[in-house]
Amino acid sequence: MFVATNTGKALKLYLKERLEGLFSESEIRFFFREAIQKRLNLEASELLLVDEVKFSESDLLYFRSIVKRLLANEPFQHIIGHTYFYDLKIKCTKDALVPRPETEELVDWVVQSFSENPEIIIDICTGTGCIALALKTHFSSSKIIATDISKSALNLAIVNAKQIDCEIDFVKHSILDQSVNDLAEVESVGIVVSNPPYIPQKDSAEMSQNVVDFDPHIALFVPDNDPLIFYREISIKSFPILRKDGMLFFEIHESFGNEVVQLLKEIGYKSIELRKDLQGKDRMIKALK
Repeated sequence: MFVATNTGKALKLYLKERLEGLFSESEIRFFFREAIQKRLNLEASELLLVDEVKFSESDLLYFRSIVKRLLANEPFQHIIGHTYFYDLKIKCTKDALVPRPETEELVDWVVQSFSENPEIIIDICTGTGCIALALKTHFSSSKIIATDISKSALNLAIVNAKQIDCEIDFVKHSILDQSVNDLAEVESVGIVVSNPPYIPQKDSAEMSQNVVDFDPHIALFVPDNDPLIFYREISIKSFPILRKDGMLFFEIHESFGNEVVQLLKEIGYKSIELRKDLQGKDRMIKALK
């Protein structure tokens, strides 16, 4: 047997010994807690007594499989099947990017910027649907339209919407190749928000393997010779459908903040604000029509 005993205490030690050096202690504790809760369907209070719990051989093999997959750089969110975003449980698969904490910061900024429910909100490049779903829980009476070019990503987003019991209009749409006239009428939209692909292809060599090997490249990368392609297309096409006091929100690459600001000015947006995330990186932009 690969653990000294079949107790929770021994299992916890096994994870620590195999994963330390690759993950922090807090990450390993998180992995253990989430896996335990999923496998045994425990309440949070029951985790306090997990050291003395006796695990079956099947349970032990389940945890060994998780360790092997983590050592192979697979994202824990894919292994466990979900993550939490803005207090919502979001299903995660290889079909869309795993929602990131900095995207939660973008959602929070959107929420803070509006005291009333906008009539229409459009989320472009929705992926798992996490932005649209988080905004719907706050702007409950708003109509939210979420688009993506990937049918598999949209199917995942639809599953997430059903799990949370949120009504979102999901639309298969390519912002690079299609207009937005079929999404909303001119000057009818209060918010356009997007976390589009923004990583130049050349940066892939420096990225973590658990991102490059497991996240869909269509949601990550842009051409090296045109890294602002999505910002330009979204900004230009969104301008006519935004109402006069409507706002455009982007998550951005930390290296392109000033370039995106200049792009928005040239298109005609006003009151453009570049904001850093909690890591001190230029990560978000808000612009007023």
